[in-house]
Amino acid sequence: MKGKQTVWDMVRSLGVIGLVVAGIYLFIPHDEKADPTRTVDYRVETITARRAAPYPLAVPVGLPAEWRATSVTYERKNADAWHLGFLDPKQEYVALEQSTDVSVKYLGRVTQQAKATGQTQQVGDAAWERWEGEKYDALVKQDQGFVTVVTGTASFEQLGAMASALEFKQGAAAGG
Repeated sequence: MKGKQTVWDMVRSLGVIGLVVAGIYLFIPHDEKADPTRTVDYRVETITARRAAPYPLAVPVGLPAEWRATSVTYERKNADAWHLGFLDPKQEYVALEQSTDVSVKYLGRVTQQAKATGQTQQVGDAAWERWEGEKYDALVKQDQGFVTVVTGTASFEQLGAMASALEFKQGAAAGG
């Protein structure tokens, strides 16, 4: 008889737990239409990366608030690779990539295998190479010892908007 009471007690306990969970779900507000995209603050990473990078690190300045940063990394051991990911106002992905790896393999990786078109796009006083691909398009600017890439699913107009917002600064430890 004692064994039956134990099973019955367990069933009642599970029922009570189920009611509590259902109550929490029903009465705690949750927005199923809310955007699950997490935004990041990249200021601290920018300061750190500018000190470490052997090239003038690019960071967008003055972008409208609708541009949301979603990812940031600096990998010193991986060819000083700098990455900033954004969603533009139309929810298209735009990434800023910089590295001392100027190889075709690196460019293929960060542009999702986009290819140079032989055309350029004027951004400010610089001509950026236009690359086109099935997944991403890109604007590529080769500099002395490093490359800057603005790539993603966004239009060339939006990629150009990101490229025009870039401010290149050398950190104090790297000589600037």
